[in-house]
Order: sequence, then C-alpha cells, then structure tokens
Amino acid sequence: MKAIATCLALAALAAVTAAAPLDHLHSARQLVLVVTPGWDDVRGELRRFERRGTGGVWRAVGAPTSIVVGKNGSAWDPLVDPVVPGPMKSEGDGRSPAGIFTLGTAFGFAPAAEASWLKLPYLHVTEGIECVDDVASSSYNQIVNRRSIAAPDWKSSEKMREVGEAYRWGVVINYNASPAVAKRGSCIFLHIGGENGKGTAGCTATSPAELRAVMEWLDPKANPAFVQLPRAAYEKLKESWKLP
Repeated sequence: MKAIATCLALAALAAVTAAAPLDHLHSARQLVLVVTPGWDDVRGELRRFERRGTGGVWRAVGAPTSIVVGKNGSAWDPLVDPVVPGPMKSEGDGRSPAGIFTLGTAFGFAPAAEASWLKLPYLHVTEGIECVDDVASSSYNQIVNRRSIAAPDWKSSEKMREVGEAYRWGVVINYNASPAVAKRGSCIFLHIGGENGKGTAGCTATSPAELRAVMEWLDPKANPAFVQLPRAAYEKLKESWKLP
C-alpha cells in the first residue's frame, strides 16, 4: 500500500510541470513525438528523440513506430491555444489529446521486482487499482486503490487489472491533472494495443515490443516530454515549438 501511495505521489509531482507545457518541452532532453495524418485519423507514427542538453539538437532514437490513437482521432487539449482549427477534447469523446504533456508513472501487472528494467517510478496494478472517469467524483482522473478508500464516491471507473492485455504495461500521460477539470478527459495512457488499426477510448497504443523499448528508454532525469499532434498542427508549430 505504501509503495502504491509513493508511486501515485510521484506521478502527481510530475504532473505539476504540465502547467507550463512549452517550458517543459524546451527543458526536456527526451521527446516522444506522435503525429497522425489528421484530426479524425486513428493510425499514426511515434518517434523518439533525445539531446544532450537544453537547446541542443534533437537526435532520433530507434526507428519510427506505428501507433493508434483514439477511435475517433485526436482533439486539442482545451488549455492549448488552437493555432490550427480542430476539435476540443472532452470526456468520452473517443479522441486522444493533442498538445504537450509530461509523463508520469509506469504501470503493469508484474510485481515491482520484475520491472527493475524501468527508470520511471512504477505502479504494480493489482486487484482494486482503478482509474476514475466519473466526472462527479472527487477522485476524477486519478488512479486509486478502491480497497484503501472507505467510501468510494464514483459510479464509473476503469478497473485496470480487468482491462486485460492492453494494460499489462503502460505509462501515464499527464493530461488534465493537478487539478483535474471535470469533463475535460481522463485516464490517458500510453499502452499496448493497435492490432488491426483499432483505436482506443482516448489513449495512444502500440505493440508490446515497441512499448517495451519506449518504456525502457524513458528516464525521468531527462525530463521527458510527450507531444501529440495531427500533421497540419505539427507543421505549423514545428519551428515555434522547436520540434525535430
């Protein structure tokens, strides 16, 4: 229980930097960049980059990876200035958020001892671990252990262990956090999926092998950033955001 509380606290701490996303991007030394053809497209590409210091040249790491986003495509984080017209993210819209985000804790079904290859903080997903998507709950958009809460106030949540293979491994994308705003969207992860091009409920997903490579590479000391955009927005923002 103590380990779970520690992991969740670390994830919340990482989310604080999301208040100034562009500042975070400029200070990052690792970058996960996801680009899709358009707002309504499900399939896209994930590329990894790293640099030695702030302001340095981004250098590609590994090969591009195929991914899927939400089953209805993507939509702007409402806190981002929509420099390119597009839909706005909301709870239950089946779209993945577009913008700049920090990455929180990793999670998985394996005990912590079997996740020692990770540099990220880690949450062992056991029975009772849920991500709350009830917009009326005080725990909205939080990963909690139902068994440690005396009176759960939510009627809807993702029981993460029951989701199955998709959540065997994953990383929290710090969207709508610190504090969460009702109806803005919840439970956004990078996780396993994308078979046959099938989209998600709003997360970003890739194959188990590709996800493992990303997770093993991510290092909180490098202040990693996650940027997700449709192609038109990427081309428009590439120079001002100093994207590779």
